[in-house]
Amino acid sequence: MSQQQRKPWIVGVSGASGTPFAAAVLRGLLAAGESVDLVVSRASRLTLLDETGISFRDAHWQEDLSAWLARGADGKPHTFEVDVSGVRHWAAGDLAAGPSSGSYPAKGMLIVPASTACAAGVALGLSKDLLQRAASVTLKERRKLVVAVRETPLNGQTLKHLVTLDEAGAVVLPASPAFYAGATHIQDLVDFVAGRVLDAAGVPHRLYRRWEGELGGGSRG
Repeated sequence: MSQQQRKPWIVGVSGASGTPFAAAVLRGLLAAGESVDLVVSRASRLTLLDETGISFRDAHWQEDLSAWLARGADGKPHTFEVDVSGVRHWAAGDLAAGPSSGSYPAKGMLIVPASTACAAGVALGLSKDLLQRAASVTLKERRKLVVAVRETPLNGQTLKHLVTLDEAGAVVLPASPAFYAGATHIQDLVDFVAGRVLDAAGVPHRLYRRWEGELGGGSRG
Protein backbone atom coordinates (compact mmCIF):
# COMPACT_ATOMS: atom_id res chain seq x y z
CA MET A 1 0.00 0.00 0.00
CA SER A 2 1.43 3.40 -0.94
CA GLN A 3 1.81 6.15 1.62
CA GLN A 4 -0.88 8.12 -0.24
CA GLN A 5 -3.39 5.30 0.23
CA ARG A 6 -2.38 4.36 3.76
CA LYS A 7 -4.83 5.44 6.48
CA PRO A 8 -3.79 3.88 9.78
CA TRP A 9 -5.18 3.54 13.25
CA ILE A 10 -2.90 5.28 15.72
CA VAL A 11 -2.30 3.11 18.78
CA GLY A 12 -0.90 4.81 21.86
CA VAL A 13 0.46 2.72 24.72
CA SER A 14 0.75 4.63 28.00
CA GLY A 15 2.39 3.66 31.27
CA ALA A 16 -0.55 1.92 32.95
CA SER A 17 -0.30 -1.77 33.77
CA GLY A 18 -1.92 -3.85 31.04
CA THR A 19 0.54 -4.27 28.18
CA PRO A 20 -1.17 -7.56 27.19
CA PHE A 21 -4.28 -5.50 26.32
CA ALA A 22 -2.23 -3.39 23.92
CA ALA A 23 -0.67 -6.48 22.36
CA ALA A 24 -4.08 -8.07 21.80
CA VAL A 25 -5.46 -4.90 20.20
CA LEU A 26 -2.45 -4.63 17.92
CA ARG A 27 -2.79 -8.27 16.87
CA GLY A 28 -6.50 -7.73 16.22
CA LEU A 29 -5.90 -4.68 14.05
CA LEU A 30 -3.23 -6.43 12.00
CA ALA A 31 -5.38 -9.56 11.63
CA ALA A 32 -8.15 -7.34 10.25
CA GLY A 33 -5.76 -5.95 7.63
CA GLU A 34 -5.54 -2.53 9.26
CA SER A 35 -2.44 -0.33 9.13
CA VAL A 36 -1.11 0.84 12.48
CA ASP A 37 0.92 3.81 13.63
CA LEU A 38 2.40 2.95 17.02
CA VAL A 39 3.43 5.35 19.79
CA VAL A 40 4.91 3.77 22.92
CA SER A 41 5.35 6.26 25.74
CA ARG A 42 8.49 6.42 27.88
CA ALA A 43 6.55 5.28 30.96
CA SER A 44 5.00 2.36 29.10
CA ARG A 45 8.44 1.03 28.21
CA LEU A 46 9.15 0.62 31.92
CA THR A 47 5.82 -1.18 32.36
CA LEU A 48 6.50 -3.39 29.34
CA LEU A 49 9.92 -4.31 30.73
CA ASP A 50 8.40 -5.09 34.13
CA GLU A 51 5.48 -7.14 32.78
CA THR A 52 7.24 -9.00 29.96
CA GLY A 53 10.99 -8.56 30.31
CA ILE A 54 11.07 -6.95 26.86
CA SER A 55 12.97 -3.70 26.33
CA PHE A 56 11.29 -1.59 23.65
CA ARG A 57 14.03 0.27 21.77
CA ASP A 58 13.46 2.84 19.04
CA ALA A 59 16.41 1.57 17.04
CA HIS A 60 15.20 -2.04 17.22
CA TRP A 61 11.46 -1.52 17.47
CA GLN A 62 10.48 -4.15 14.87
CA GLU A 63 12.41 -6.87 16.66
CA ASP A 64 11.07 -5.83 20.06
CA LEU A 65 7.49 -5.43 18.82
CA SER A 66 7.56 -8.86 17.19
CA ALA A 67 8.73 -10.45 20.45
CA TRP A 68 6.04 -8.58 22.40
CA LEU A 69 3.15 -9.48 20.10
CA ALA A 70 4.24 -13.12 19.93
CA ARG A 71 3.96 -13.38 23.72
CA GLY A 72 0.79 -14.72 25.34
CA ALA A 73 -0.90 -13.03 28.28
CA ASP A 74 0.41 -15.88 30.46
CA GLY A 75 3.97 -14.88 29.60
CA LYS A 76 4.75 -17.73 27.22
CA PRO A 77 6.83 -16.62 24.22
CA HIS A 78 6.08 -17.70 20.65
CA THR A 79 2.35 -18.09 21.41
CA PHE A 80 1.30 -16.04 18.37
CA GLU A 81 2.71 -15.52 14.90
CA VAL A 82 2.38 -11.86 13.90
CA ASP A 83 3.54 -9.96 10.81
CA VAL A 84 4.42 -6.42 11.91
CA SER A 85 5.05 -5.09 8.41
CA GLY A 86 1.81 -3.10 8.62
CA VAL A 87 3.11 -1.11 11.59
CA ARG A 88 4.87 2.24 11.50
CA HIS A 89 6.57 3.33 14.70
CA TRP A 90 6.93 6.91 15.90
CA ALA A 91 9.13 7.86 18.84
CA ALA A 92 7.13 9.31 21.73
CA GLY A 93 9.37 12.37 21.86
CA ASP A 94 8.97 13.18 18.15
CA LEU A 95 6.52 16.07 18.18
CA ALA A 96 7.15 16.63 14.47
CA ALA A 97 5.87 13.12 13.63
CA GLY A 98 3.00 12.59 11.22
CA PRO A 99 0.29 11.98 13.86
CA SER A 100 1.05 15.38 15.43
CA SER A 101 -0.78 17.11 12.57
CA GLY A 102 -4.44 17.08 11.65
CA SER A 103 -3.50 16.89 7.98
CA TYR A 104 -1.93 13.47 8.53
CA PRO A 105 -4.46 10.84 7.37
CA ALA A 106 -5.65 8.53 10.15
CA LYS A 107 -8.84 6.63 10.94
CA GLY A 108 -8.64 7.43 14.63
CA MET A 109 -6.71 6.57 17.76
CA LEU A 110 -6.83 3.85 20.42
CA ILE A 111 -5.04 4.43 23.73
CA VAL A 112 -4.50 1.00 25.30
CA PRO A 113 -3.91 0.91 28.18
CA ALA A 114 -4.55 4.48 29.26
CA SER A 115 -3.13 5.60 32.57
CA THR A 116 -4.96 8.19 34.63
CA ALA A 117 -2.09 10.61 33.97
CA CYS A 118 -2.49 10.07 30.24
CA ALA A 119 -6.27 10.51 30.45
CA ALA A 120 -5.78 13.72 32.42
CA GLY A 121 -3.28 15.07 29.90
CA VAL A 122 -5.60 14.43 26.97
CA ALA A 123 -8.61 15.83 28.83
CA LEU A 124 -6.69 19.01 29.64
CA GLY A 125 -5.39 19.37 26.09
CA LEU A 126 -1.75 18.92 27.01
CA SER A 127 0.86 17.77 24.52
CA LYS A 128 3.76 16.67 26.68
CA ASP A 129 4.60 13.89 24.21
CA LEU A 130 3.45 12.54 20.85
CA LEU A 131 0.84 10.28 22.43
CA GLN A 132 -1.00 13.19 24.04
CA ARG A 133 -0.56 15.40 20.97
CA ALA A 134 -1.93 12.73 18.65
CA ALA A 135 -4.93 12.25 20.94
CA SER A 136 -5.62 16.00 20.95
CA VAL A 137 -5.40 16.04 17.15
CA THR A 138 -7.80 13.09 16.97
CA LEU A 139 -10.36 14.96 19.05
CA LYS A 140 -10.05 18.25 17.18
CA GLU A 141 -10.41 16.47 13.84
CA ARG A 142 -13.54 14.69 15.15
CA ARG A 143 -12.01 11.26 14.60
CA LYS A 144 -12.68 8.22 16.76
CA LEU A 145 -10.74 8.20 20.03
CA VAL A 146 -11.00 5.18 22.34
CA VAL A 147 -9.45 5.54 25.80
CA ALA A 148 -9.08 2.16 27.53
CA VAL A 149 -8.41 3.40 31.05
CA ARG A 150 -6.75 0.86 33.36
CA GLU A 151 -6.76 1.91 36.99
CA THR A 152 -8.67 1.13 40.18
CA PRO A 153 -10.03 2.71 42.26
CA LEU A 154 -10.73 5.99 40.50
CA ASN A 155 -10.68 9.26 42.41
CA GLY A 156 -12.97 12.18 41.79
CA GLN A 157 -10.49 14.18 39.73
CA THR A 158 -9.92 11.26 37.37
CA LEU A 159 -13.66 10.75 37.02
CA LYS A 160 -13.99 14.41 36.03
CA HIS A 161 -11.28 13.95 33.41
CA LEU A 162 -13.08 10.91 32.00
CA VAL A 163 -16.34 12.88 31.81
CA THR A 164 -14.47 15.64 29.97
CA LEU A 165 -13.19 13.07 27.47
CA ASP A 166 -16.68 11.68 26.99
CA GLU A 167 -18.07 15.17 26.41
CA ALA A 168 -15.29 15.82 23.87
CA GLY A 169 -16.42 12.81 21.86
CA ALA A 170 -14.04 10.11 23.06
CA VAL A 171 -15.17 6.60 23.98
CA VAL A 172 -14.11 5.93 27.57
CA LEU A 173 -13.66 2.16 27.80
CA PRO A 174 -12.46 0.77 31.15
CA ALA A 175 -10.31 -2.34 30.77
CA SER A 176 -12.92 -4.47 32.53
CA PRO A 177 -13.20 -8.09 31.35
CA ALA A 178 -16.51 -9.95 31.44
CA PHE A 179 -17.11 -13.65 32.08
CA TYR A 180 -20.24 -14.45 30.05
CA ALA A 181 -18.10 -15.31 27.03
CA GLY A 182 -16.87 -18.49 28.72
CA ALA A 183 -13.35 -17.41 29.64
CA THR A 184 -11.14 -20.30 30.77
CA HIS A 185 -7.73 -18.65 30.41
CA ILE A 186 -6.15 -15.29 31.14
CA GLN A 187 -5.82 -14.71 27.39
CA ASP A 188 -9.60 -14.96 27.06
CA LEU A 189 -10.07 -12.13 29.55
CA VAL A 190 -7.45 -10.00 27.81
CA ASP A 191 -9.00 -10.70 24.40
CA PHE A 192 -12.45 -9.69 25.66
CA VAL A 193 -11.20 -6.21 26.56
CA ALA A 194 -9.25 -5.96 23.29
CA GLY A 195 -12.35 -7.03 21.40
CA ARG A 196 -14.46 -4.35 23.04
CA VAL A 197 -11.83 -1.75 22.06
CA LEU A 198 -12.02 -2.96 18.45
CA ASP A 199 -15.84 -2.95 18.65
CA ALA A 200 -15.72 0.72 19.65
CA ALA A 201 -13.46 1.39 16.68
CA GLY A 202 -15.69 -0.54 14.28
CA VAL A 203 -12.96 -3.06 13.43
CA PRO A 204 -14.18 -6.65 12.84
CA HIS A 205 -12.64 -9.42 14.92
CA ARG A 206 -13.26 -12.82 16.48
CA LEU A 207 -11.60 -12.28 19.81
CA TYR A 208 -14.51 -13.25 22.06
CA ARG A 209 -17.88 -15.01 22.08
CA ARG A 210 -20.68 -12.48 21.73
CA TRP A 211 -23.79 -12.49 23.89
CA GLU A 212 -26.67 -14.08 22.01
CA GLY A 213 -29.42 -13.86 24.61
CA GLU A 214 -29.08 -17.42 25.91
CA LEU A 215 -28.26 -17.95 29.58
CA GLY A 216 -25.43 -20.38 30.17
CA GLY A 217 -24.11 -20.14 26.63
CA GLY A 218 -20.60 -19.29 27.73
CA SER A 219 -20.37 -22.18 30.20
CA ARG A 220 -20.94 -24.74 27.46
CA GLY A 221 -17.60 -23.99 25.80
